[in-house]
Amino acid sequence: MQTSDNNKKSLFGPATLVTAAFIGPGTVVTASLAGANFGYALIWALVFSVAATMILQEMAARLGIVTGRGLGENLRQLVQNPLLRWPLLLLVVAAIVIGNSAYQGGNISGAALGADALFADSAAVMQWKNYTSVNPWALLLGLMAAVVLWFGQYKLIERCLIALVILMSLAFIGTMLLTRPDLAALLKGAFWPAIPTGAVLSVVALIGTTVVPYSLFLHAAAAAQKWPHNNVAPQVAIRAARQDIAVAIPLGGLISIAIVSTAATAFFGREQQLDNVAQLAQALTPMFGSAATWCLALGLMAAGLPSAITAPLAAAYALAGVLNKPLDLKQPVFRATWIFIVLCGVVLSSLGIRPVNVIWFAQVANGILLPLICLCLLLAMNHSVLGQYRNNRWQNGLGLVVLLVSLLLSGRSLALAFALL
Repeated sequence: MQTSDNNKKSLFGPATLVTAAFIGPGTVVTASLAGANFGYALIWALVFSVAATMILQEMAARLGIVTGRGLGENLRQLVQNPLLRWPLLLLVVAAIVIGNSAYQGGNISGAALGADALFADSAAVMQWKNYTSVNPWALLLGLMAAVVLWFGQYKLIERCLIALVILMSLAFIGTMLLTRPDLAALLKGAFWPAIPTGAVLSVVALIGTTVVPYSLFLHAAAAAQKWPHNNVAPQVAIRAARQDIAVAIPLGGLISIAIVSTAATAFFGREQQLDNVAQLAQALTPMFGSAATWCLALGLMAAGLPSAITAPLAAAYALAGVLNKPLDLKQPVFRATWIFIVLCGVVLSSLGIRPVNVIWFAQVANGILLPLICLCLLLAMNHSVLGQYRNNRWQNGLGLVVLLVSLLLSGRSLALAFALL
């Protein structure tokens, strides 16, 4: 990962990559379903998610800055007992590969939803669908992600993704303002936690779409490379990283809240059921014209590509670090990992499963995998190698709160899932 101008102050940094990672189609679909089905009642889950993400990402960035290594490399170095080391590393690898494979399917499927809404009447698309059952957008978007990862320069990719996120943010937040949300209900939903009947999996999905486990690996590696020891003192870098997190992560949370609010305004309390994001745009069309349809469809398609790039990239960083391989885009293990993730995403998206279901599974899977990754990070942040930069009592306490809440939500999600078998 090449970085430049590391000493210049900037409003956005590695934390913006985290925002780019979790503002994907999963955020759009999951937040839309939450708003349509439960109104503003679950916004508190997003508020918690933003706080939890800031707590965990600060630890990940601090770990990367102080050690100069990613989270995967640190786990390998810090856990020396073979009886604990290899099972732990294998669990981490399995969690990241499985989670990102499902997440990649959601990324590509979500972007394909947007493309379908934009080009549903295209003669070429109709002819393709009549000839084969394979989703053409899944193939095209998967190919685009692969090309960017194969030939792309990391810094250029980073800047392009940040620009897409900012534009998409303006679109979704602007749409929320146009729909004139019920501010009293919104504030109550944000600060009065409640789980309506049938909403447990929606809560898990909302948390899973924000607190993305693979972002911890991505952020630690990015922070280590942006603020190297020979250029920036650790205390200066940590201060800059915290400022970066304080700007980028709440921005992502605001986007999610905007999507929940828009869906709640259009669908909650009405007989019409939301099956896909295109329906949300169509519901807004009578009020704001056809521009709403194009805006949301473009936003969904734009959200898919950044996440389709960051998911395999983060998985490759995690696996390369665990296996003690160079964090090089052209290194064989690194390249094989992201190729596998991209292929999994294309296959999942091309199976003919409803895209909303693929994305839903990806978000729930991330929520279930979160406790494992959170525990690994807490172990790393309390190792003596960090010296004065180890977690203090407050940081450990906040981390344990996030861990316990994620365990509770994951347990309830699994209990419901097994009850449905």
